[in-house]
Amino acid sequence: MSSPFPKVIDGPAGALEIAFHIPPHGAPKGLALICHPHPQFGGTMDNKVVQTLHKAFAELGFATMRFNFRGVGASEGSFDDGMGETEDAAAALSWARTQVGETLPLVAAGFSFGCFVQTQLLARSQPKMLVLIAPAVSRFAIPEVAKDTIVIHGDEDDVVPLADVFAWARPQGLPVTVFPGTGHFFHGRLMELKAAVKRVVHFEAA
Repeated sequence: MSSPFPKVIDGPAGALEIAFHIPPHGAPKGLALICHPHPQFGGTMDNKVVQTLHKAFAELGFATMRFNFRGVGASEGSFDDGMGETEDAAAALSWARTQVGETLPLVAAGFSFGCFVQTQLLARSQPKMLVLIAPAVSRFAIPEVAKDTIVIHGDEDDVVPLADVFAWARPQGLPVTVFPGTGHFFHGRLMELKAAVKRVVHFEAA
């Protein structure tokens, strides 16, 4: 069955390609905005970790919004070092809010570069929960985050070393869930990643 929602919406750099999903039965419990990894290294909204996050939130009864940053897929524009991409995320969130309402609790989730974008948007998005998968702390200036932020990382990540994530998290007293024997893209561990996310995202709609 085709989606009743558009495949592109108006974005700050032109067309913004989206994949919006709402639960088929009943009102959504929340809204999940999911940001994909670095566009210049093959990152798209169809990345397997991003799709895994979508599946986790969909199974929890959330509406989900994935989208391609500017210059990726059918999204117009060109890479803008995270600043324009933050505006893309803001536009995707704003459109999703028109579909589900302003009061539905938000989970902001990102993978790698997508974590940086989510943290740049925090002052405006004000999510109830932040979920960071393999945050690119050694490549971008990711600020301090709320103490209840969920951080998941592989101990064999060769893109963002686990030691760098610990160095970022330790001064904040921020727990990190470590997947042993796992690289940056969670190959062979996606089902476990989905289960881990579902265990920690448990709030109900207000």
